[in-house]
Amino acid sequence: MDWREETEKRVALGVGYFKQGYNCSQSVALAFADWYGVPHGLMARISASYGGGIGRMRETCGSALGMFMLAGLETASEEANQAVKAQNYAVVQRLAADFRSITGSIVCKELLGLNKKRADGTIPDIVITSTPEARTDEYYRRRPCVRMVETAIRVYMAYLEESKG
Repeated sequence: MDWREETEKRVALGVGYFKQGYNCSQSVALAFADWYGVPHGLMARISASYGGGIGRMRETCGSALGMFMLAGLETASEEANQAVKAQNYAVVQRLAADFRSITGSIVCKELLGLNKKRADGTIPDIVITSTPEARTDEYYRRRPCVRMVETAIRVYMAYLEESKG
C-alpha cells in the first residue's frame, strides 16, 4: 500500500465530509467507514454526538474523538479483556499526544480560542447552545476545524502505517 497516497485520499474524504456539513467527529470517522466495513449511515450516527467538543459543549475536540473511535475499531475487542483495554487506552493516549503536539491541545474551546483572557485577566463565559453555526465562507475562515479534521486523519494514518507497516 502507498501510505502517502492513502493518507491524501482519507484527508480529502474527511475534509469533503466536513464541507458537506458533517461535524468534525463524523468527518474523521466517515473517512474510514469503508476501511472498517461500517456502513456510512451507521458511522455518521455513531459519531454524531461528538462534534463541537461533545454535543457542542466545547470539551474534547470532535476530530480527536473521531480518531479515538477509529482506534477502538482498530484495537478493541467485543470481550471485557483487561489486556485489550490497556492496549486500546495506550493507542488513544499516543494519538492524543501526537494530535496535541501538532495543535497545542485536544480541547475544542482551546483550539477555537474561546478561553482567551480579557485585558482584565478574566476569561469570558462560553455560551453553550445546541444550534450549530451556518457553514459560510466566514465560518471556514475563522474556524480551525478543517485543519483539525485533516490533522486527526494524518495522525491516525501515521499510527496505522507504523503499526501495519
